[in-house]
Amino acid sequence: MIDTLGMPRALSGAPGTVVDSVTQTLAAAESGDLHALSVALLIGTAVLITAIAAVRLSTRSGLPSLLIYLGIGLALGNRGFGIDFSDEELTQVLGYAALVLILTEGGVTTKWDSIKGSLAPAAALATVGVVVSIAVVAVAAHFVLDMTWNIALLIGAILASTDAAAVFAVLRRVPLPRRISGMLEAESGFNDAPVVILVTAFALQTASSGRLSVGHIVLTVVSELVIGSAIGLAVGWLGGRLMARVAGGSSALFAIGVVTISVLAYAAADVVHASGFIACYLASLVLGNMGLPHRASVLGFSTALGWLAQIGLFVLLGLLADPAGFPSQLIPALVLGLVLLLVARPLSVIVATAPFRMGWRAQAFLSWAGLRGAVPVVLATVPLTVGTEGTEGIFNLVFVLVIIFTLVQAPTLPWVAHRLGLDNSHHSVDLTLETTAFDDIGAHLIEVSVGPTSRLSGVQVYELRLPTGVNVALIVRDGVSFVPKETTPLRRGDQLLVVTPAAVRAQVEKRLYAVSRGGRLAGWSPSGPPPTT
Repeated sequence: MIDTLGMPRALSGAPGTVVDSVTQTLAAAESGDLHALSVALLIGTAVLITAIAAVRLSTRSGLPSLLIYLGIGLALGNRGFGIDFSDEELTQVLGYAALVLILTEGGVTTKWDSIKGSLAPAAALATVGVVVSIAVVAVAAHFVLDMTWNIALLIGAILASTDAAAVFAVLRRVPLPRRISGMLEAESGFNDAPVVILVTAFALQTASSGRLSVGHIVLTVVSELVIGSAIGLAVGWLGGRLMARVAGGSSALFAIGVVTISVLAYAAADVVHASGFIACYLASLVLGNMGLPHRASVLGFSTALGWLAQIGLFVLLGLLADPAGFPSQLIPALVLGLVLLLVARPLSVIVATAPFRMGWRAQAFLSWAGLRGAVPVVLATVPLTVGTEGTEGIFNLVFVLVIIFTLVQAPTLPWVAHRLGLDNSHHSVDLTLETTAFDDIGAHLIEVSVGPTSRLSGVQVYELRLPTGVNVALIVRDGVSFVPKETTPLRRGDQLLVVTPAAVRAQVEKRLYAVSRGGRLAGWSPSGPPPTT
């Protein structure tokens, strides 16, 4: 593949590595060497089970699970159990594939209502904020660590992206106001795309001894983002319409189709030299908010793939790292990490959010919540694969920085949110809806799960004020099912089966969420009666 910058892409050569690996595997199979396959499966499943168990430890300790996965990779590597792995190109290819699945999960699971008020500041953080961060880190790297400007800019770009996997994991356990959580979600989904383009451009710039002009780089970044965004929105919308038409009774196949469309968006954008990452995220965001059926299955499948991608990616990065090179990079990692945490990130937040009148508490939390994770470590392989001189220690530097500052930032985020008073105003609407389509009869069946904080509890069935023709057909409570009456009160933990005509399904879902958020009086206004929908 040839990049729009006019030079071979960072991934060139990687397909050959993959083909060689597949060829060797097939040769082993043809020779009857199934023992090697059994050993590989034994090691792989043991790692996966350990990684799954580590999630519980991570939840209890407050430490991000990514650190445990990196530790597993280090333990399996050259300095541990002795697995010899040093293929930067394969790591980059698999890393990009994992990031596609992680972004797919982030887009599909993100509700439009939670981020629509945060899109403008998030986009500013992902563009203007990235430029500010790169500039500040590059200045520190040049003047404090005596790096050349080319290498300094490259390191600044590598460290500029917040990590989607780390941010999404934190948002699961830190209650935040919708505007702030929406900004973090959208920023982490958006900023991978410009950063990947800039890292590749700076790496090629250094490798080509400065033959690429600044104007060329800027034009490439803008054009790739614009074209990638257009492709992502188009593929997401068209793919969603297609899936809505062909959706059958199999929720599992439907979930596979939705994720496949997100991956298609990445591939379609990448083959025309646009940003595949922005296309993938936007396509996933569109798909996740089109009101498609089988939503719970789609969320479950995409989340499972996201977890699998995270585990595999972090273990792989741990395998590639060489702990023997860590001590020499400790001081540079501490210097750049402190500059990033205390200067670059806060300044980028202040500059990017200045037009949006954001309070200092929100700015302070956004500054502290700029988590780095797998993305910078994966991007640190780019200069190695394109042959950029003087970058041999960048991977270890970024690896050490990510470990140290993840240990500092992630466990303290709930405390910081509490101290800034940002966790008091957030109210979680605990309601899960899954829709199954019965297109032959023009009806949908909605399964409603009432969570422990939902205000549906105590609301009688008739007080839901659902549209005409909609019925609560069944309630399952404590394992016992029964047909409710109009005056049957709902309880936390109930599961409801709601039958609705397809034409008003969206109104039904909107009404259920409204009552879950506001209780039985949701929709009432002082000037008149409640709406019928």
